[in-house]
Amino acid sequence: MGAIEMSALGVAMRQSYWLYPAVEVVHLAGIALLVGSIAVLDLRLLGLARAIPVRRLAWHVLPLSAASFALIVPSGLMLFVAHAGDLLGNPVFALKICLILAAGTNAAVFHAAVFRGAGGWDVDAMPPPAARACAALSLLLWVSVIACGRLLAYT
Repeated sequence: MGAIEMSALGVAMRQSYWLYPAVEVVHLAGIALLVGSIAVLDLRLLGLARAIPVRRLAWHVLPLSAASFALIVPSGLMLFVAHAGDLLGNPVFALKICLILAAGTNAAVFHAAVFRGAGGWDVDAMPPPAARACAALSLLLWVSVIACGRLLAYT
């Protein structure tokens, strides 16, 4: 075992009866909040619920997406510390991290470029192809992240 796993936190995560499951529940709740809030906006961008203005919906759901990181990042790091050696050698974990980075890049591109034109397609209009492509890619990436996270239990 590596130094990270042998740290007080790593040992506690593996030896405590309740700590690992509790941290896992927090991590899963954060993922549900993140992916749920993102999916709502992505589905609107794909043409559902066109009566809801895109920018207004984003104003409501994006703070939830951001807040979910307060749950996901520390809990994910705690889960990682418990089994760092195994995870670093696992190609599914590497894929999961790459998918998360791709999803973040997709979101950054959307917000930096595509979303700037939302005023023209905010209400009762089908968003442009670039917005729909970002939304579809976002959904695909986040479902893939979830799948990889679940597969880690079996690899």
